[in-house]
Amino acid sequence: MNTFPARTDVEVFLYREALLLDEWKLVEWLALFTDDAVYHVPSTSVAPDASPDDTLFFIADDRFRLGERVTRLGKRGAHAEFPHSKTRHMVSNILIDPLPDNELQVTAAFYVHRSKEGNTDTYVGQYRYRLCVIEGALRIRAKRCILDHDTLRPQGRVSIIL
Repeated sequence: MNTFPARTDVEVFLYREALLLDEWKLVEWLALFTDDAVYHVPSTSVAPDASPDDTLFFIADDRFRLGERVTRLGKRGAHAEFPHSKTRHMVSNILIDPLPDNELQVTAAFYVHRSKEGNTDTYVGQYRYRLCVIEGALRIRAKRCILDHDTLRPQGRVSIIL
């Protein structure tokens, strides 16, 4: 018998994830991911369901590479993010669908506001998550951030974690 978390539990999980990112608590954020997790940000010119195996992605990290990214962003040597940008991640339009093996497919709209050195950038798109429950807690097995932009102008780059 499948036992899925309540809708409010999933919503609170996504809101807490956003808060961890806004507070630059990246180590705590990384702990939300399973050991076999993937984190993908496809380029703006590819299909949302494209594979990073044969398509250009802005970010195509497994759990190990995601950990390296978190470590790098926490150092002063990460010039693009030191001092850290001020961000606000907003999550809405959350839809939850059960998957086999007690997993959930969750989609949500996002709006990320980033301010740094007098510049303000916005990133808009859709999150696609595959969530599971491990030892009674929700965890991210996969996260894909699909940008609704046709280019990254004027942002020019993705130096924050969406």
